[in-house]
Formats: sequence, structure tokens, C-alpha cells
Amino acid sequence: MTNLRLEPGTAAPDFSLSDQDGSEVALSDLRGQKTILYFYPAAMTPGCTTQACDFRDSIASLQGAGYRVVGISRDEPSKLAEFRDRDGLTFTLLSDPDHAVHSAYGVWGEKMNYGKVIEGVIRSTFVLDEDGTIAQALYNVKATGHVARLRKMLGIDA
Repeated sequence: MTNLRLEPGTAAPDFSLSDQDGSEVALSDLRGQKTILYFYPAAMTPGCTTQACDFRDSIASLQGAGYRVVGISRDEPSKLAEFRDRDGLTFTLLSDPDHAVHSAYGVWGEKMNYGKVIEGVIRSTFVLDEDGTIAQALYNVKATGHVARLRKMLGIDA
């Protein structure tokens, strides 16, 4: 199975999802500010915690450069709230339990996991401009070091 891959210059697929507090957040709510939208496999797992904490620790420089950070996983809002509280996360986490938004962004599909092909979340990050257009589409990113590489790519100092 091949995944649809989004390309820079295309409109980001629309969505409306519940956040960690159960409030609805739509893509249209994010317009007007540059957004880093990142998809991760599961809250409170080692790699996802590393990545989320890296975003948390870089939030001042990202916000200073005009970016908002939003994470999306298949976890329920209650687990996202627990993740936020446990790790002091200071950005929005969205719940996509049926992975419809994951599929629309091409981040749900076959991947290698410990040498086996499985179906699941392909860790990926999208940078959206103020109009909701994809400026960068990064698939198969690594949890460790990703935020530093993203900041460098965007020209944002630590």
C-alpha cells in the first residue's frame, strides 16, 4: 500500500478534532499564524515523550519566530491531558482516534517496526503558512533531534 504524500504548496487537508480538554479545534482556527503540525504514534511512549519535550523546550524560540505547535495522535483527549500535565506540555494536542486526519495527511500506513511491516502512524511534521498552505512536508522523521533539525531548517535560533 502506498501512502498519499502531501507536497509543499498544496492546501493542508481540513479537519476538526478534539483537543486535550475536549474543545473542538479546526484547521480554520489555526489560520493567521504559521503552524507546525506534527503527528506522533502514542502519548507517553519514550520516543513521543522525547519529541514532545523537545517541542516544549523550544517553544519560546518557535513562538518568537511566529510559529504555533500542534501535536496530533490517536490518543483520547483524557490521555492527551494526562500527557500534557505529566510533561508540562505548553501546546495543543489533538485527538484523531479513527485516524481519518492521519490518512488525509498521508501519515497512516505501512511502516517498518523492529523488522516487521505493520500498519500505523508514520511520524511526520508539516509546516503550514498563515493561509493553511503546506510550506514543508517531512515524513518518517526521527523523534530524537527532529525539533533541532526543524529549527535549523526554518532558520530559528535556539
